[in-house]
Amino acid sequence: MGIVKISDEMHESLRVVSGALSRSINAQAEHWMRIGMLTELHPDLDHREICQLLIRAEQAGGFDLATVSACSPPKSGARVKVVK
Repeated sequence: MGIVKISDEMHESLRVVSGALSRSINAQAEHWMRIGMLTELHPDLDHREICQLLIRAEQAGGFDLATVSACSPPKSGARVKVVK
């Protein structure tokens, strides 16, 4: 684990959004980083498809670069099957 320096403005945005979404500031920052990473890896996917990819990665064992790379992007209009 390391320390990431961010601007005061970004920290304030994280504080506000994390409160609204019932996440810790660190969890919200990590969520935004995941979304950003997936957006760069899959620029053709929209937010809904990226969220589906996050769910597939979690079901495949958790979010790491190897797992995310192995998960295929969702097909347009496809829905994620939630495994219980």
